[in-house]
Amino acid sequence: MDDFKIHLDESLQNSTFKFEYEQKELRYKIIDILVGIRVQYKLTQAELAQKLGTTQAVISRIENGSVNIGIDFLQKIANTFNKKIDIKVA
Repeated sequence: MDDFKIHLDESLQNSTFKFEYEQKELRYKIIDILVGIRVQYKLTQAELAQKLGTTQAVISRIENGSVNIGIDFLQKIANTFNKKIDIKVA
């Protein structure tokens, strides 16, 4: 288990942190997927931005969680990388 996972598991023991994390968990998962795709295809933020028709600054803000992305942008990412979006409600 990497250091982040250990830190996250420890932090989730705090009920206040756990509540806030759960409120933003979907956003974190989407960020993780986007970064994972970028790494998988060995792209810089600038290269990914060019493929998506946006700027490196936008990709940076998405990856650091300071901007919320919409379903249209998610679809653009999926289309660009020949992926499919699968939404499940549990």
